[in-house]
Amino acid sequence: MNAPRSTRAVVDGWVVLDKPVGMTSTHAVSRLKRIYNAKKAGHAGTLDPLASGILPIAFGEATKTVPFVQDGEKAYSFTVRWGVETDTDDADGKATKTSDARPTIAAIEALLPRFLGDILQTPPQFSAIKIAGERAYDLARDGETVELKARPVTIHRLELVDATEDEAKLVMECGKGAYVRSIARDLGRLLGCFGHVTALRRTRVGPFIEDDSFTLEEIEAPGGALDALLSVEAGLTELPCVVVDRDTAARLRRGGSVILRGRDAPHEGVVYAACGGVPIAFGEVVEGALEPSRVFNLPF
Repeated sequence: MNAPRSTRAVVDGWVVLDKPVGMTSTHAVSRLKRIYNAKKAGHAGTLDPLASGILPIAFGEATKTVPFVQDGEKAYSFTVRWGVETDTDDADGKATKTSDARPTIAAIEALLPRFLGDILQTPPQFSAIKIAGERAYDLARDGETVELKARPVTIHRLELVDATEDEAKLVMECGKGAYVRSIARDLGRLLGCFGHVTALRRTRVGPFIEDDSFTLEEIEAPGGALDALLSVEAGLTELPCVVVDRDTAARLRRGGSVILRGRDAPHEGVVYAACGGVPIAFGEVVEGALEPSRVFNLPF
């Protein structure tokens, strides 16, 4: 007996969701998958339920480009409340340390340079990092003491934009793997007053910024789903593009390497090839030859 044929549609491209507070990233993907009736979908970088902002969601062939988006630069705006440290380093956790001390603006600004550049950062206990195959947050919820090692991360920008006696609002630009919650925790400890994140918004992920994003209400409005859908190529825009002809595109589609010719052809590095504005493949250029690592099944 033949299995029933799927009624889901073939959808290829990106949607940059402005995720609301309270929704998990997994739920957001499921919601958009239903809206688009899509066969395949995934997100580029988990965003905590407490956080709002950019959650890029890939459909179909665009899921092949997720690593390039996920590994891209990130930007956040966030609020730290002083006087309390929690076990989750945010407002969802239980208080573990308290203090009546409050920092001055000058004291906060004096410490921010310590977090810039290439630093070692210990992730929060409640994080998605795996320990012996288990997520750290699952172990922490079960009452186990989670020992996470400090990891190298890169912080490009960390600035104070507003402050009251009890709270500070900051913005941060960083590379892959940096945790805003760890910044709040460590800054609070250095200031001697403790701290945790009470509000967090992601404003950039790789090539995607807030201007690219749509709320669920906008996507669900008449015509909104079509307006919000970006091309597969949108996830590749931070890579160099090599334009190829149809014969070369066909060879790449079959997994064959090609010699890149022309004055501006790259001699090394990761690039993607396009024909007629359609992405064909991406891979590494070695000594002038493009070796495709993934190909796209898109008409061109």
